[in-house]
Amino acid sequence: MTARTPDSARDIPEATVARLPVYLRALIGLAEDGTTTCSSEELAATAGVNSAKLRKDLSYLGSYGTRGVGYDVEYLRYQIAREIGVTHDWPVVIVGIGNLGHALANYSGFRSRGFRVVALLDADPTRHDEVVAGLDVRSFEDLESIVSDNDVSIGVIATPAVAAQAVADRMVAAGITSILNFAPSVLAVPEGVGVRKVDLSIELQILAYHEQRKAVAPGSEDAS
Repeated sequence: MTARTPDSARDIPEATVARLPVYLRALIGLAEDGTTTCSSEELAATAGVNSAKLRKDLSYLGSYGTRGVGYDVEYLRYQIAREIGVTHDWPVVIVGIGNLGHALANYSGFRSRGFRVVALLDADPTRHDEVVAGLDVRSFEDLESIVSDNDVSIGVIATPAVAAQAVADRMVAAGITSILNFAPSVLAVPEGVGVRKVDLSIELQILAYHEQRKAVAPGSEDAS
């Protein structure tokens, strides 16, 4: 799978696309520390990748470094932000306002990174009197009108697994074409609809695996 740049016919590998937000975050941190220029080695270290991989990734975007000087932090930050679309104001709707939905609604990083939560929806009528992060929790039945009125193309699912597919189906029917899924379920969506899955339990299990490996000293017998 590849991503297309906004102003050329070049394709960028999906693995590179996945690292661009990491580089952007690193550049934001450097800028906040007062750094105006940095070498590929400095940027790579801040982003947690090797410098050769970083240079190859940035080569897909164009030539933004100066030999012997490095990268202009603010300019490269803008170019990457433009490439991944966060210079645009993206309206987002969150469905499922339980504990996770509350946390997502209150996350300040959305606004600073180009995303604006325009609506919080829940099927539970007892939640409809709640105000979270300055927004009224509305009925899930309002999804279609909210998507139409706010030109929403990105939806976030924070519902229980049993409800996630039905929510995704309705999002797609309403015109949403990108879904961030926090529910522990695999969604079936039509071609042309993008889904990114965030499963916190899987991430914890991966960490547990590495912790277990570290607990077994080299050369010792495996526990059985």
